[in-house]
Amino acid sequence: MKAFFTTLFFFFLVNNSFGQAIYKTIDSYKLDDTRELKIQLPRNYDPEAERAYPLVIVLDGDYLFEPVAGNIDYQAYWEDIPDCIVVGVKQDKTRVNDFNYDEITYFPSEGGANFYEFLSGELIPFVEESYKVSNFKVIIGHDLGANFINYYLFKDKPLFRAYISLSPDLAPEMMNRLQERLSILEQETFYYMATADADIKVLKNSIVECDAKLKSIQNEKLHYKFDNFEDANHYSLVGRGIPKALNEIFTLYKPISGKEYREQILTYEGSPYDYLIKKYENIEYFYGFEKKLTENDIRAIAAACKNRDDLESLEKLAKLVDKEFPKSMLGAYYMGMYYEKEGNLRKALLRYKAGLMLEPSQYIDKEMMLEKMYEVQDAMDD
Repeated sequence: MKAFFTTLFFFFLVNNSFGQAIYKTIDSYKLDDTRELKIQLPRNYDPEAERAYPLVIVLDGDYLFEPVAGNIDYQAYWEDIPDCIVVGVKQDKTRVNDFNYDEITYFPSEGGANFYEFLSGELIPFVEESYKVSNFKVIIGHDLGANFINYYLFKDKPLFRAYISLSPDLAPEMMNRLQERLSILEQETFYYMATADADIKVLKNSIVECDAKLKSIQNEKLHYKFDNFEDANHYSLVGRGIPKALNEIFTLYKPISGKEYREQILTYEGSPYDYLIKKYENIEYFYGFEKKLTENDIRAIAAACKNRDDLESLEKLAKLVDKEFPKSMLGAYYMGMYYEKEGNLRKALLRYKAGLMLEPSQYIDKEMMLEKMYEVQDAMDD
């Protein structure tokens, strides 16, 4: 039953994302051929805006693009992950040649070497010239493609920051090479690998062995996650692995949760405001773009300020909110909250009144502003 609902869910995602795809053809000098691409842009994508988006490259795009694009669109809608540009490369007729590696060196050769150069030297520059792409790039592969994505780790400066390897058909020596390479990487790298209980046996055995090697790595720059799914096979594990991988890669981006609030913010040595600024600075550093302040995070930090009786942080937060959302009730609400906590009820009342003329937010509307006004007025009358 669990597998049925998983399949049904991804059928929904596939059919909803399919209609949004842009189809393009790229002429390749490296391949001496053309390649068909599937591209999904973020909702409300604005080519004139300053914002840049993470790039997700999907190998075997003829079947893997839709579940990836659907997942990204769905999770980005709920702000669990950032909006991303997703590009799938169709390989239904060329995949064996594209993923070819030498039988002696086990590195890409012939068609595999050409495809390797096409991806790094032609496809990515083409996408970067066409769209607003950040420096945070993700690559996803399944089976032979999951093995192939590893070769990009061996560049002096790896092209991708995150790798999603779904049931990889690992080349000989790959697990040893991966262990060695991931141990010495100097840039923050996310690596996700998955298999399943009913995966192809020979693949699963090597994947489990590889996992044991990768888990032994002690490198603070490496963020590694492995899943061995129950009730899944070589193909259905894809539907389980993609959302798990995205969740791991974009953990830092996620809205502040109750767990983060309790275990990290309330116990943080600095102030709640400092925690917020550091969190958003880290997001920009890791993902290469600036995340817009969210109301969820504002509420969490305001609650922490009140919990710790930190008026200085609350004032800084209120001023930041007022600056970031000048047309919204948010700034007036939190400035009113600050003055109220400070004991300056007259100023608090004035800020709440001013907020009535502004635009409501997700959580704050005129009814809430009026309620705060009445509370302050009653306190002033006592």
